[in-house]
Amino acid sequence: MATDSWINETLYPDWGQRFLVKRELARAQSEFQDIVLFESFSHGRVMVLDGVIQITERDEFVYQEMLAHVPLLAHGAAKRVLIIGAGDGGVLRRVLQHSTVEKAVMVEIDGEVIRLCKEHLADIAGDAWTNPRGEVIVGDGIDYVRRAADASFDVIIVDSTDPIGVGEVLFTDEFYQNTARILTAQGIVVNQCGVPFMQADELRETSIRRAKFFQEVSAYVAAVPTYVGGFMTLGWSAKGTGMRAVPAAEIRARAEQAGILGLTRYWSPEIHASCFHLPPYIAENLDQA
Repeated sequence: MATDSWINETLYPDWGQRFLVKRELARAQSEFQDIVLFESFSHGRVMVLDGVIQITERDEFVYQEMLAHVPLLAHGAAKRVLIIGAGDGGVLRRVLQHSTVEKAVMVEIDGEVIRLCKEHLADIAGDAWTNPRGEVIVGDGIDYVRRAADASFDVIIVDSTDPIGVGEVLFTDEFYQNTARILTAQGIVVNQCGVPFMQADELRETSIRRAKFFQEVSAYVAAVPTYVGGFMTLGWSAKGTGMRAVPAAEIRARAEQAGILGLTRYWSPEIHASCFHLPPYIAENLDQA
């Protein structure tokens, strides 16, 4: 009799989740990390990097929509967007859904992630890989922002792993300082800051760092089922103020102009307006920023 095969997430030493594997799709050790893709019974296809669940077909829309649509619509006039990481292509796809975006540059350090996602998670990116408004670079995001021209992007989206291993350098003073430099006057950078119920230090420490270089530092929340522990926080850093407080009616008008109304399953103008209102247990981690 065949033995059930399970994949256990190893993010936390004393708590976790596991998936019953229907079929393993790929297993590789890239230059940067261990990569596993498999088909689950409950969540469709899943990608795991260094033992940590990164994305599932079933709930990827929550994270991707909130990471892309919130900064673009809060800004209101973003034409050039930089994406760091996001090798599955889902953020690129959501950014390019905005007809108002003229150029989206994606810089992913691990070409093997892109290759495997194109092969096994093709629906997540859709036609983003061939969209002429998108440019995909296999390279180091740290080096890219170091070399990029001043004020060359309106929005920067950082979709990285947690600040360990390959993702650690995307949480440093140098990185945040360069992102501020290459943003336009009302520029915004967003980045994942972990699940504060379990990773409060991540939100607290990155907020302190970001506050050195941005006028407004905060966070907003999204409930992603496979990022276990409650709300996921997305860090918000802006060179201007007031963009978190745009009313839902104005956000709706901007979304209609951009052409994304009706394309989302989690994001809505009302969710957008409310996501910046943080529960006290999360907000308290911003107090030191």
